[in-house]
Amino acid sequence: MKRRVNVIGVGMTKFAKPGASADYHVMAAEAGRLALADAGVSYDRIQQAYTGYVYGDSCSGMRAVYEIGLTGIPIFNVNSNCSTGSSALYLGRQAIENGAAECVLVVGFEKMEKGALGAKFNDRESSMSLHAQVMLDAQGFTSAPPAAQMFGGAGREYRWKHGTRKETFGKIAEKARQHASRNPYALFGQVLSLDEIMASDEVFDPLTRFQCCPPTCGAGAAVLCSDEFAAKLGISNPVYIAAQAMTTDFPSSVNENSMIKMVGYDMAKAAASQVYEAAGIGAEDVDVVELHDCFTANELLTYEALGLCPEGGAEKFIWDGDNTYGGQVVTNPSGGLLSKGHPLGATGLAQCTELVWQLRGTADQRQVSGARIALQHNLGLGGACVVTMYRRD
Repeated sequence: MKRRVNVIGVGMTKFAKPGASADYHVMAAEAGRLALADAGVSYDRIQQAYTGYVYGDSCSGMRAVYEIGLTGIPIFNVNSNCSTGSSALYLGRQAIENGAAECVLVVGFEKMEKGALGAKFNDRESSMSLHAQVMLDAQGFTSAPPAAQMFGGAGREYRWKHGTRKETFGKIAEKARQHASRNPYALFGQVLSLDEIMASDEVFDPLTRFQCCPPTCGAGAAVLCSDEFAAKLGISNPVYIAAQAMTTDFPSSVNENSMIKMVGYDMAKAAASQVYEAAGIGAEDVDVVELHDCFTANELLTYEALGLCPEGGAEKFIWDGDNTYGGQVVTNPSGGLLSKGHPLGATGLAQCTELVWQLRGTADQRQVSGARIALQHNLGLGGACVVTMYRRD
């Protein structure tokens, strides 16, 4: 019988620009220690560790965790582009759920370089070759950053299909800046008006510069355990994982000449559907969401993929304010990837941290009143999507 998995400790570093952070192992250890202290667990009680990073040498996860302690436990390294952190979380959850461990540590970290993402290995087939071919066939290549072309192209496809205004995408960035201004861990705390966002340099139609997440350095961590382990610690009513699903690409991602499907729409929709069914809870019951807003276009698409609004209904959802405080559901109270920042391996754990704080009622100025059900969406092209539902009864 599968066991319930609790999140009893979380922690994260303040995110920073490339060149302004500590080294990866220092950031990772800081986040890990914060999560352990939050859980009230010493490292010698951790039975397994799962680490996630994208840019780093093999076994960087070991080097990071060794800063906390050397106890000979299994330590796993996960690399799955932007969904790396939540992929590591998925594995840690499985270990507890299936009885392989009673308490595990999950750490995600990233030390990034300045500028747009690029390939590190040019002497072999790219892991994104199938996706790149879809883009070539659908819209060709330009000199813009490849990720902006992909997600911008998906936004443009949506705009042409539904007649969506460019300003609708900008409204998402405006909300992100407003939310991030309340988050001391966020990279960008300056509020921007819609006019300022729309006036920034165009990166790829319909995206302007302030609608694209920045390269970021940082780390996040979580401690997961069984009910029995939590009881021994005297922890009652913890936040727990009500359901979790991971999907990878379907034929529609690479065979239908659709930018929307290529950037993970069907992956997200399928993962969300699995989570709602497993938890017995629908999108209408969710109080707070941290979703993968690497670009404003992806946040808009994800509203529909997660069932927060009907297909074609994202523009009304946004302009009605149903994506923020006082509306239907608060999305990215942290400021999201757009404003909190996006250190690839850390993002999934930073999302987890924010949602645990929200369900505990300790999110300070960002607190969503009465939050009891939270949803996390973390997407990586290449590709994988992890959707996680958290509850606190």
